[in-house]
Amino acid sequence: MLDAKMAEAWRVLRIQSELVDGIERLIALSGAVTVFGGARFTESSPEYRQGVKLGELLAAEGISVITGGGPGLMEACNRGAFALPGTSIGLNIELPFEQTANPYQDISLNFRYFFVRKFMFVKHAVGFVGLPGGYGTLDELFEALTLVQTQKVRRFPIVLVDRNYWRGLYNWLVDTVLERDCIDAGDLDLFHIVETVEEAADLILQFMRPQE
Repeated sequence: MLDAKMAEAWRVLRIQSELVDGIERLIALSGAVTVFGGARFTESSPEYRQGVKLGELLAAEGISVITGGGPGLMEACNRGAFALPGTSIGLNIELPFEQTANPYQDISLNFRYFFVRKFMFVKHAVGFVGLPGGYGTLDELFEALTLVQTQKVRRFPIVLVDRNYWRGLYNWLVDTVLERDCIDAGDLDLFHIVETVEEAADLILQFMRPQE
């Protein structure tokens, strides 16, 4: 029993070290846009090209871009932001599959614990953008929505790109979740669905400009 307790104590220290390292490495950020998207999209896909364009649009304005650091649309956004005025940041996670750090990162952090990584996604965020993706993208989307809804973080733009991709989710929220009073009508205003990354970047920039 004592050995098991000691293992838990060491785990707390590992968690603490990830938090301290993440905070120190990103402490200079004045604001960043966190972008989520699927790891399985290839370089030849239109979604990948849109991801590159989004990274370019944000970084050209000096806005740092944070992704999960892996392949697919994470790589695309880091690639677009890489070597431009905004910093390209990857918050990588240890996984048994899919997650390999992409090479387009000015700052690359590695995490063992999802909840520490989630904290770092939010800490410096002035906007979230959701590109098409799977469970991980949905997890991060609803994490952000919950934090804003419960006022645990100040409200910032949460933008989903590709109306056709997100239409089914939106319809379910309206026809089932709202219909059963599990959310309020105003909760649907916590996010925007747009067609292009240009529209997403414009929404983020409109939010940031009054604060300059």
